[in-house]
Amino acid sequence: MNEHEQIAQQLREAAEAHQPDRARMLARMQRGAAGPAVRHRTRSGLRSWPKASIAALAAVGILATGTLAVAAVSGLVQTPTPPATTAPATPSPAVTPTPTPSAPAPAATAAPAPAPATAAAAAATSPRPAPSAGNRAQNGPLWSEGSVDPHSTVYWGQDNLLLRTAQPLTSLTVELRVAQTGDVRDTGTWRTLPADDFTVTVQESGGALVYRWVLKPGRTVPAGQHEFACQFNHATGVRPASGDGYRVEAQSAGGAASVSGGLAPAR
Repeated sequence: MNEHEQIAQQLREAAEAHQPDRARMLARMQRGAAGPAVRHRTRSGLRSWPKASIAALAAVGILATGTLAVAAVSGLVQTPTPPATTAPATPSPAVTPTPTPSAPAPAATAAPAPAPATAAAAAATSPRPAPSAGNRAQNGPLWSEGSVDPHSTVYWGQDNLLLRTAQPLTSLTVELRVAQTGDVRDTGTWRTLPADDFTVTVQESGGALVYRWVLKPGRTVPAGQHEFACQFNHATGVRPASGDGYRVEAQSAGGAASVSGGLAPAR
């Protein structure tokens, strides 16, 4: 180890072992600030050191002393920072829960109307009207009603027959008679039962146009409600239907039955 390294090591050891006198340093700095700088004589011991060593030692000493002095002064004159105070949190206003309105009770609803029964069920379960001398009639399993179709006009007309049977029919003949009131001419027929099950004829007889449906042998008319209608032209004007009528003859397991009557005016 050369001389410079020894001096540096000695300086480090001296700096580490040095205990600064803060009060004396502070007083010295205060005196320096109040009056002219005081020149100090260099100790004789330093004169024997080489100039380079003395300069290095002086620089390190000044740096160490300045650092320690600044640290000491900072520690002495530093104004203590008051502890931070935390403002108490403002309590949030209590939220009053809004009561949920109860759902209104469902309004009472009328019971849905029952679906209309099929023709067969209606005929089997519904009470049939009593016999009448007018356009309605009843006999055994048969019930009938004749009427003028509301779509009839001053040039054209249609007569209807509504027939109900509570039992299947093995034989059936239906007649609609249209009185000849002037220029009455056939324009067609229709029925709700299959056309192939009937033989249909139209002919003049006794001052009327007679429409006839005859059930073919081996065919059967099921229990239920069925309709028959005849269509015709007539003289211009409102045609009276007082001379029109119908007749039905049938055979079922319960025996023979027949109904007849007139036609109610169009409504």
